[in-house]
Amino acid sequence: MMSPLEYLAGQLDRAALEDRYSLVAVVHDDDRESLNDRQKLVEYGYAPGEKNNWFFPLDLAIQDRKLTDLLISVPSTYRRHAMGSTERVAGKIEFEYALKRKLLELDADLVVLDGLLIILDQLVSPSSPFHRKIVNIHPGITRLESRYVRRGACATLDALYGARGQKVMDWQTMEVRAEESLLKTGASFHYVDKGIDSGEVITDVLNTAIDPDDTIFELRWNNFHNSLFPALSRGLELMATGGAHAAESIKDVGRTESSENAEVV
Repeated sequence: MMSPLEYLAGQLDRAALEDRYSLVAVVHDDDRESLNDRQKLVEYGYAPGEKNNWFFPLDLAIQDRKLTDLLISVPSTYRRHAMGSTERVAGKIEFEYALKRKLLELDADLVVLDGLLIILDQLVSPSSPFHRKIVNIHPGITRLESRYVRRGACATLDALYGARGQKVMDWQTMEVRAEESLLKTGASFHYVDKGIDSGEVITDVLNTAIDPDDTIFELRWNNFHNSLFPALSRGLELMATGGAHAAESIKDVGRTESSENAEVV
């Protein structure tokens, strides 16, 4: 299944976005010493070519550069430590400092997150040089006022349960309650703050129909193509052109419509 990164690579080679942005790096936080990461990446490895599979075609190029050449590792090693431990707290702070140093070195104007299951603190604070320069593409509607709101790491599964007339109350015990069936879901392109998918929405798309008999993979594929990919393109276009939802972001990024293309991580 095409990933948001692979889709973005294609979009940045098309007229709508190629003159606005250049992709300067793909930063990942996988930790080679993490048992959890090793289990999740057993079929992929930590670098292209280590195993038979990879997350995008190895020959994929963007703006005349191979995507594999843009990979940069900033491992979140603090995740090895127990929740709430002093080592984990200190390690989290150091991880964000390391990430900030790398982004400053890259001179990034905009950082797009996809699937980063980490709550950022320092990097998104008002005093950070990347305040309102970090955005997330989320496979669900995040506006609390929407009846279709699906925040958090289980947004797609949450939508599938919702289509079956169930609301998961506890993802650990999988306790559910009956609720009205909702047969649609979508995606949101939003600023990142210190909460979970709680940042200001730049744009969202609610265009994915759900069949209660869908598998999680079928729904993810449908949502990517019908809502998430369109939201990603529209969000980047809004930020580049100073659309109504992104006027403040253009000021913060320090670009205008006539500026040279921005550098994206």
